Amino acid sequence: METGLYFGSFNPIHIGHMAIANYLVEFTSLKQIWFVVSPHNPLKQKSSLLNDYQRLEMVHRAIDDDPRFRASDIEFKMPKPSYTIDTLTYLGEKYPDRKFRLIMGSDNLYFIHKWKNFKNLLDKYDIIVYPRPDYPADRKRLPVLSNYGERINQINAPLMEISSSFIRNAVKEGKNIRHFLPEKVYRYMDEMNFYKK
Repeated sequence: METGLYFGSFNPIHIGHMAIANYLVEFTSLKQIWFVVSPHNPLKQKSSLLNDYQRLEMVHRAIDDDPRFRASDIEFKMPKPSYTIDTLTYLGEKYPDRKFRLIMGSDNLYFIHKWKNFKNLLDKYDIIVYPRPDYPADRKRLPVLSNYGERINQINAPLMEISSSFIRNAVKEGKNIRHFLPEKVYRYMDEMNFYKK
């Protein structure tokens, strides 16, 4: 089964994440998408992250009972910091019947050369790239597209300008952002007073 791996901190997961996932599972060959909650992205500050299991709980609530999606805590059990290539290798061994494809925003293509074993990753795995504001994925600006273009599939998903940092800052400022979040995620965040301080 073709399965997309959507890695992220999901701090918090919001309607932009869900809209991209919905597009991918309906308009590409992917049959299912796994939201892989990262405990610590080596390229990001850890201090702003909610507890790993609180973020995982929000992903579970966002997905609800939609069979097209799955929440994964696989990286919680792996050495820290987590690296995408290690997770892909582990999942490939654990689920040999699945063909995993990596999902990323075009902004990540600009930094993929900093990823652990990025050439090995690009040699072995197909990548689906969705557009991100201010990060056009064109060959002139991204040599990686010339070298690995056959493995990188750019899609015309709707451009989402919502970010988790926008959500966190808005909550901190006391703004009502309930319609930027899946309803069950909003209720959980509100009950737990996440991001308010």
